[in-house]
Amino acid sequence: MAAALRVRAYVGERDRHHGQPLYTAIVHAAHEAGLAGATAFKGIEGYGSHWVEHSARVVDMSSDLPVVVEVIDEPASIEAFLPALTAMVGAGLITLERIEVVHRSARNPPA
Repeated sequence: MAAALRVRAYVGERDRHHGQPLYTAIVHAAHEAGLAGATAFKGIEGYGSHWVEHSARVVDMSSDLPVVVEVIDEPASIEAFLPALTAMVGAGLITLERIEVVHRSARNPPA
């Protein structure tokens, strides 16, 4: 097992960064930084800093569902990425957790 960090950014589906969805910008920034992996998860219901509830119920047809972007890598790599992530996420929430990686593919990032 290897020690790692998982950083999560909680944002809204409508949030933007330089004209593109914020969750997309975060995933691209993590990729450009050479981090091990990033995934965006769309929530079906939630609320955040503005205390407005968003849900995917048919009657609501919300188009601003919660999105969680999760990035995992070695502690030094995540810590180096945090300033860029913090600058991108405005009204969202960022969390950081220590985790243990029990399996990782042996593939190397493309040159």
